[in-house]
Amino acid sequence: MSQVTLVETRPGEFEFRLPDIGEGVVEGEVVRWLVADGDAVVEDQPVVEIMTDKATVEIPSPKTGQVLKRFWQEGQICPVGQALLLIGGAQGGVASSERAESPVVASAAPVPAAPIMAMAMPAAATQPTGGVTRADGARALAAPATRQLARELGVDIQSVPGTGPHGRVTKADVSAFSATPVAAAVPATASPKAAAVAIASQAGDERRPLRGLRRKIAEKMTQSAFTAPHVTTFDEVDMTALVALRARMKGQAEARGLKLSYMPFIMKAVLAALRRFPVFNASLDETTQEIVIKKDVHLGFAAATDNGLMVPVVRHAGSKSVWTLAQEIGAIAERTRQGKAAAEELSGSSFTISNVGSLGGLFATPIINYPEVAILGVNQIKKRPVERDGAIVLRDMMYLGLSFDHRVADGAEAVQFLNAIIKYLEDPEALLMEF
Repeated sequence: MSQVTLVETRPGEFEFRLPDIGEGVVEGEVVRWLVADGDAVVEDQPVVEIMTDKATVEIPSPKTGQVLKRFWQEGQICPVGQALLLIGGAQGGVASSERAESPVVASAAPVPAAPIMAMAMPAAATQPTGGVTRADGARALAAPATRQLARELGVDIQSVPGTGPHGRVTKADVSAFSATPVAAAVPATASPKAAAVAIASQAGDERRPLRGLRRKIAEKMTQSAFTAPHVTTFDEVDMTALVALRARMKGQAEARGLKLSYMPFIMKAVLAALRRFPVFNASLDETTQEIVIKKDVHLGFAAATDNGLMVPVVRHAGSKSVWTLAQEIGAIAERTRQGKAAAEELSGSSFTISNVGSLGGLFATPIINYPEVAILGVNQIKKRPVERDGAIVLRDMMYLGLSFDHRVADGAEAVQFLNAIIKYLEDPEALLMEF
């Protein structure tokens, strides 16, 4: 984290502004306050959890004193450089009654706080669909990923009406705006996207704010579902030979201090198949209209946490053995569940595997981890009667679902790619010969 911004606004009072967290981050969501107004704090004591597009981080206090005022509520978005809280020095600062009469922020005041429900308001109710003009050259509030999407779509983000908290521009806003002819005369009541619907509550209903990781997941899934044309192809795989191989190797794994799941073998099968079908280890660059085939394979795998679904990444997976993959999967997954995974461990994947089999899932249509072009859904291994050589036998069977971006790959390629994965899973000896 770069140097913090601490400004003395009056004798004994210091305004602590959100520091530049790095990696192009321009704002962060206040996920959880770790202190309350009136609390005493010491230097380097964590005071707030901030979530960015990259990770959730704890921001420490830059000095010892007393929390006089917090400027943002949990769930709101604070731009970098805006005041997070007001800290009193040894004298405790100015009394709260005096502070109410005299605003603490004389310049660069934070954007007025807006309630969480503001994100449900359609832009068309207050803004023309042809764009907006922000006063005094004010910079549009938007996350780095949103700004990247705007660049990819050739959209001037300064002209996009923001429907997020306190006017923040979301990816859905950018996507909707890109589909709207700016010069067209559009009625004020029209909107390029469906208007949000208010949900009435009944007695006993519970309302939970859509914030933190849950909101990031919602934004990411919406972007993927409405950007990449999804097609999902299904097939089944006979896992009997692999089940037996894993059973034989579990003792060796335990001797190495490892828990051997099926995921390392599935990763190996995917890696072998990607060698033959590299188009599924790619992204579509819409700015240049080019398919970017990735040189290296960074495998993401979906991991359930108490806060929601996250995607840890095993980097340079193609050069790693089953044992190394097993070790890294276990270590990264544990750090992710504990909220200790580094930002680079949760981004940058080129292909993702979603395994719900351990939870009992039989079928799934996974959503692509955009901007990747494919995701493999792995389901429950279950003994089922199947025909082999004219006889009905019990085998360990599993369904696979491959979702892919139809702009980049066709159905025939997807089926062939999935068949290659199945071939390696059904014949693990052939799989091990590939590496």
